[in-house]
Amino acid sequence: MSAPDHVKHKILLMGTDYFAQSRCVGAVVVPPDSLEFVQSSVVERRRDIRIIVSLPGRYWLPDRRDAGGDRQQFACRAINISPRAVALTAPVSGRIGEPVIADIDRLGRLKGAVARLLERGFVISIAADDEERSKLADKIEWLEKHKNFDAHDQRTSERFIPKQPCSTLILPDGTRVRCLVMDLSVSGAAISSEAHPPIGMVLAIGTVIGRVVRHFAGGFAVKFVTLQERDSVEAMIIR
Repeated sequence: MSAPDHVKHKILLMGTDYFAQSRCVGAVVVPPDSLEFVQSSVVERRRDIRIIVSLPGRYWLPDRRDAGGDRQQFACRAINISPRAVALTAPVSGRIGEPVIADIDRLGRLKGAVARLLERGFVISIAADDEERSKLADKIEWLEKHKNFDAHDQRTSERFIPKQPCSTLILPDGTRVRCLVMDLSVSGAAISSEAHPPIGMVLAIGTVIGRVVRHFAGGFAVKFVTLQERDSVEAMIIR
């Protein structure tokens, strides 16, 4: 049975002889503009994907320099990520609009600017072209699908990452400085902070007293004066 002339005319206007390719029973002709709409919707959903994570990383702010004049590095934890922005728990916050470079585990290097300040960190607006943003969306989708497979019992590890990494350093003169606990054990902790106490200084992390024993890129190591209990050390540190 031949199609009506107005249907043939509509099909020809699409720029392709769809009528010739649609003789099978139940064939459906989808206009190109509908395909473009579907593709556009998929792209928009990828752009809007946002997941909660807990990924270690490090970052740099251009105006923060150490005693030698080098750009200072800080540890951080990515807690929320989308192809357009990433929220960091961090010991030092930049100014709104200040450029930031961050290296986040499994996501790679992200560049952008401080878009919003949080109580214990900040949000980076990610600067990227379409291709870079698409690759980031792929990584985020992969993380969302596989994040439960990475779960493990941290009680079996000698060193572990606290669930809430933000704490406070109390220096010998009573100065209180915000810090990020990178990892923790019953005998010590790795700390990132704007303060850079010298080796040998006695200080407190939360309510636990320790001594600075080593410096490393982005932070320093503290050895506790006394061994702590595994079940209570995190609660005593994170204050």
